[in-house]
Amino acid sequence: MAHAHLPTTEAAVTAIREVAAEFGLSLSVTDDIGADRTSRRTSAPLFTVLDPDGSLPHEAFVDLAGPPSVSVRLFPEDDAKITVEGVEFYDVPRDSVPSFLRSVYGGLAFTKGRLFPPGHWLVVPLPGDETYKEPVPAPALTSWLSGRTRR
Repeated sequence: MAHAHLPTTEAAVTAIREVAAEFGLSLSVTDDIGADRTSRRTSAPLFTVLDPDGSLPHEAFVDLAGPPSVSVRLFPEDDAKITVEGVEFYDVPRDSVPSFLRSVYGGLAFTKGRLFPPGHWLVVPLPGDETYKEPVPAPALTSWLSGRTRR
């Protein structure tokens, strides 16, 4: 299933605001605009606003109230890093972020454990047979994560 195209960081923030309103969540947004302010351009000289191609990079950090606690860092390169209860999902396409959040807050996300080697995984299924799966750090199995365990 194709996700709605979010051409800019601001469009993605607007879509996240809609998801937050849908689930009655509060959020805070921090914007970093300019080549010298975004995290992936650490080699940019001070006070350099534009990229070499003339574009103005825009990065945003969105913190959503929980449970679960979720943060989203939107990068100018059309991807995001989503952290759910301490579990980090890297390289999530920007267009998939709203669906990802709907799955988490809508109760579709679950953890799956195994005995050997011991550990847990957080699994977030999205519409269209797309699934994201990341290991849960050993001591970080929070009450929200443990409440979603499937065998």
